[in-house]
Amino acid sequence: MRKFILSLTALLFIVCSCTEDVDTSARYVFSEYTVASYLEAHEEYSKYVELTKLVPVSGRSKSSVYQLLTARGNFTCFALTNEAIDNFLQDLVEEGMISEPSWDAFTDERKLDSIRKVVVQNTVIDGGDMEEQRYTIALITSIGSGKENAEFPLPNIYDHKLTVKATKDDIIVLDEECDIDPYNCDIPAINGVVHQLHKVIAPKDESCSRYLQKILEEQTEGYLMFAKVIQACGLLDTLSKVRDEAYESLYQAEGDALNMDNYIDKGGGDMSSISGDPNAYAPEHRKYGFTLFCETDDFWQSQGIDPKASDAVERLQEWIASNGMYLSDGDYQVNDDYTSPNNMLYQWMAYHILPMRIPSNKLVYHCNENGYFYNTNGKYTIPVFEWYPVYGGGRLLKIYESAESNGIYLNSFPERDDAIKGTGRESYCDPNKRGIKILTESEQAVVTDIVNACIYPIDKPLAYTDETREDLGKERIRFDLFSLFPEAITNGIRRADSPLGKWQHVFVSLYNRYKYFDNMTILNEETHFIHYNGYRTNWANYSGDEDKAFGHFDIMFKLPPVPKRNTYEFRYKLLATGARGIVQVYFGNDPDRLPVAGIPIDMRKNVNDFFGEGATWSDLQDGSKDDDEIIDIDHKLRNHGLMKATKHEHDDITARDKSNCSRQIIVRQTLDPGETYYVRFKSVQPDLTRPELYLDYFEYCPKEIYDSPEKPEDVW
Repeated sequence: MRKFILSLTALLFIVCSCTEDVDTSARYVFSEYTVASYLEAHEEYSKYVELTKLVPVSGRSKSSVYQLLTARGNFTCFALTNEAIDNFLQDLVEEGMISEPSWDAFTDERKLDSIRKVVVQNTVIDGGDMEEQRYTIALITSIGSGKENAEFPLPNIYDHKLTVKATKDDIIVLDEECDIDPYNCDIPAINGVVHQLHKVIAPKDESCSRYLQKILEEQTEGYLMFAKVIQACGLLDTLSKVRDEAYESLYQAEGDALNMDNYIDKGGGDMSSISGDPNAYAPEHRKYGFTLFCETDDFWQSQGIDPKASDAVERLQEWIASNGMYLSDGDYQVNDDYTSPNNMLYQWMAYHILPMRIPSNKLVYHCNENGYFYNTNGKYTIPVFEWYPVYGGGRLLKIYESAESNGIYLNSFPERDDAIKGTGRESYCDPNKRGIKILTESEQAVVTDIVNACIYPIDKPLAYTDETREDLGKERIRFDLFSLFPEAITNGIRRADSPLGKWQHVFVSLYNRYKYFDNMTILNEETHFIHYNGYRTNWANYSGDEDKAFGHFDIMFKLPPVPKRNTYEFRYKLLATGARGIVQVYFGNDPDRLPVAGIPIDMRKNVNDFFGEGATWSDLQDGSKDDDEIIDIDHKLRNHGLMKATKHEHDDITARDKSNCSRQIIVRQTLDPGETYYVRFKSVQPDLTRPELYLDYFEYCPKEIYDSPEKPEDVW
């Protein structure tokens, strides 16, 4: 049984919803039940109803949760039976928090209020104005389809995202142990849906640091070795970060002032959203997050290392050295100064940590890859992948999944049927290149109780070796713009599965007062940056989303590292429309003095317009042309510094089949893994105030791929 622990630190981090006072004039007066009236009409929920009348909707609201459930809306209520509440109070007695199973047994009023909030606020999800955001059983099942412990798209009003999984008996389980009653569920109300629970949802909401510290204190087996190494490397403090309180204070103080009203009138172009909301919204929070990939204690025992031994950390470093789990040309220290970033053990551990919190259903993004549609969850087609810099930067970690892989892997390098008229699917994988499987379905996966991290066990040891670097160095590395921002992933902004306006158009403002994305720098006050989530929008954008800067824009991005020293092409994907502007691109390793990269790009031009010479798109597109002719056209396009887009993403047709989709070759030069590179986009249209900068993805492509004498670069 999960222990309910709500420390003072956890209390201080209870996150407030932005829901304001409930407009009770909007209450329904029809004869049908609201969620609140349904609950009151059934005695088995009487204790829960009493609590909903005592608990506020948020720290910024005077309205109670009960009042919320009487009002117009689309609420999902996981209603607690009287027995569930009685059992919860008895658990608190057994843990020594109270002397008897009664709310009157609390001697600390603040703790009483906090625990009531945990009990009630974790049971309600506010779906806003969207009826499709009432979480029926069918919708909850679709969330968990194909992924264990998948997170709900929307948080509950406690600001906690519930996880969902299904048992072999088709029982739906929330947060790993709270079953939805299979007979008392999907109960419709005027303003929502009710599901019955027999157990209180009580996430610990402790930091990753505290979670690991408890393992160390109690010598708990499972991740003991991992916790010891984290402690030895001085990383516990890093993993204690939960959210940026400076931004929290700013948002609480200014709130709506950080949003952009009617952004489309200010130059936002196409609204591109099923919500129809004309506004763009600032993020409500700036949380910190981490994802840890861990070898388990069972693995270390199999290697002859006892995690409980006093010399376990020393022996692990010896194991790393003797098994070649490092770069042979790395400038490592092999000593007991484990807190040094140059120490071998520190480097090894850092490669296990991503500086973002990624739930299991977001490790890769299945969205609009060729042949896949959002309404066919679990029926995967061509491979999808992400490349992320690990903690501390400097090295990349690849995350991969395909229809054939039977799971999600780290650093997997299979072969694909990537011919021009191929399928694009995985065709073969050498067992030695399959990589490390992320055991998302393992009972040791921790995705619920740690407020700022997810921990996943892995089936093999993970390390950045010579072979790993070589394999990564042979890849064309394509990264969505929003993969550059750990904050976007941790805070649920990237690929938010919700039609609500606040997730469809995210406005990042305050460029001169606050930097929300560490890897983005807005260089003048005339630049407005908005993320277009593209939820269920039919676009040929990579991962389905896109980003725009408009106004007389000037914006710069810090890029991921390259795997090894080599000659690369750096590319930018363009989708041309008449709303775009003309941009000068800069690229280099000195953010204060970036050199110009080529001539300005007119983002209104299609592929054939860039090509010139009177070409039409029918002259250039693949169509029914044979392979040799297609290859010859691609070669001629490259002579003009451009490429067609890829066959990876699609709407009705693939991006490669669209005349307005192209890849612009920005630079072709030697890049070094020891350097940090930046790309800057600056408008060169001073006479216009509202041209758009389109942003989707970038690519690093090594010379061995784009200039191979044996095989032309694939079209995928």
